Order: sequence, then C-alpha cells, then structure tokens
Amino acid sequence: MALISSSLRASRQAGALRLGAVASASRAPPQPRRWQERGVKTQPAYEGHVPLNWFEAGFLTLGSAFMSLANPRRGDMVAALGDLTSGPVLPRLRDAMLESAEGRQILKERPRVNSHTVDMDKLALLPEGTFGNAYVTWLERCGVTPDTREPVHYVDDPELAYVMQRYRECHDFYHCICGLPVNVESELALKFFEFANLGLPMAGIAAAFGHLRLTQAKRERLFREFVPWAIKCGSSAQSLITVYWEKRWEQNVDDMKKEFGIWDPPEPRWSRPLSEAKAAAAKRQTDARARAEQAAFL
Repeated sequence: MALISSSLRASRQAGALRLGAVASASRAPPQPRRWQERGVKTQPAYEGHVPLNWFEAGFLTLGSAFMSLANPRRGDMVAALGDLTSGPVLPRLRDAMLESAEGRQILKERPRVNSHTVDMDKLALLPEGTFGNAYVTWLERCGVTPDTREPVHYVDDPELAYVMQRYRECHDFYHCICGLPVNVESELALKFFEFANLGLPMAGIAAAFGHLRLTQAKRERLFREFVPWAIKCGSSAQSLITVYWEKRWEQNVDDMKKEFGIWDPPEPRWSRPLSEAKAAAAKRQTDARARAEQAAFL
C-alpha cells in the first residue's frame, strides 16, 4: 500500500509539473514565425536606410527600371535603380577615393552639397573664370538648384552609401565642368561620360535606352558627335569621384579641365543665352555684396 501511495503521489507531482509547463507556455509571448524574423532582426544601418531581402531588391529593381524608362522625371525611381544596381561598382569607387588625398579627405569629412552647405552669395562674388562663379552661372542658366538630389536608401553599407550620395550630389559639377546644359541629349551625353569615367551601371542603362526618346535627328547627332567625345574623354579623364569640388571654388576652370584631362564637348543646345545667365549672376553678385556691406555695418 505504501508503494502504491508513493507511486500515486509521484504521478500527481509529474502531472502538476506538466500542467505548470503548459500554463507557462500559454503565458509566454508567441515566437515569431520564419516570415516574421526578418522584421525583428533587420535594423537600418544609417538614417534613411531601407534594408531589403533578395526578393524585395529584385522586385524593386525591375519596377524602378520600368518606371525610370517610362518616365525619366521620376527621380525617386531613377535613384532607387541607381542604388540597387551600383553594388559591384561602389567598392571600386571607394578604393579610388582612398588612393587619392582629396578622396580620403572627402570620405573623412563627408561633405554634402545643397543650398544650406554651399554659400551661393559667396560664390557669386568670386571673379569670372573661377569654378565657383562658373557653377553659379550654370545654375542660373539652367534654372536648377542643388537641392533636388534624392537621398540614398538601398545601399546597405554606410560608407558605400555615402559614395553613392556623393556621386549624386556632384552630378551638377560634372555638367558645369563639361559645359553641358540640362536637356535630354546633353544628359545622355553626360551619362555616357559618367559610365566611361565611373562605370556606374545606372549611367550605362540610361545611355543604352534613354536615346529611344529622342527624335531621329537628335539621336543621330548624339551618336555622331557627343558619344565619341563622352567615351574618349570620360575614359581618359581623372576619376571625378575623387575631386573635392568645394575646395576648388577659387580655382580657374580651364586649369581644372587641364588637370582632370577634360576637353569641351561639341556645342550643345542651351535653352537660355549665356548673356542672360551672366546678367542674373551679376545681379546675385550685386545683391550679395550689398548684404555683406549691410552686415558689416551692423
């Protein structure tokens, strides 16, 4: 009897332990399923970063490519395609920057290019022929600002993301130093130049398909005159990703071209005469000088 009682007590204790375990399991928070684990484990690597798995990246690459070709004005889609296709090239561009004194300084300081970081009034006061004055005149002539560049979202490595952002924000400097306006044929010419100079796939995609939107006459001129210049000049010039443009505002533009190995393209089609742009830049210069004198007086 004692043996039976002892066995019953052991059975009840085991049952109680099992019930306790079941109750604890029911109170414990549910474990995430496999499809939920990505959201739990993945964290952004920098501000604005959007981590993607392979399926999401592939789907967005195809979608952004289609939208970019259908409507090149969709800057968000063009930027997304650039982010998603630049992976193999960005490490090489970073290495090129690390091999250059200017490039290393850029990676260390990580400057940004926009109307808050660039003093346009100060550039307007620089003498004609300097890069800073030429840049302000180019902005006036093309009617653009440096504030239109999309931020990088889909490059996972923070340093490589900055390299991509740097390229994007310096794109207008390439326009300026090459003397190209903002229109479809000039933009395509610069894309051929960028692909030859930097090797970015997005530039190659734009160059390969963007000309389909041109008229036959413009397409023929693009390939007859601009493409040979872009490929030859871009492939032989210094890698422009290594240039610290903001340190060269006061340098002569022609001297910079000689240093970088850049020569002028065929005469492009401008929508605004240079005289009007120079007049607007001169007015900006006058206004900037007046504000500087007023600030000094106060």
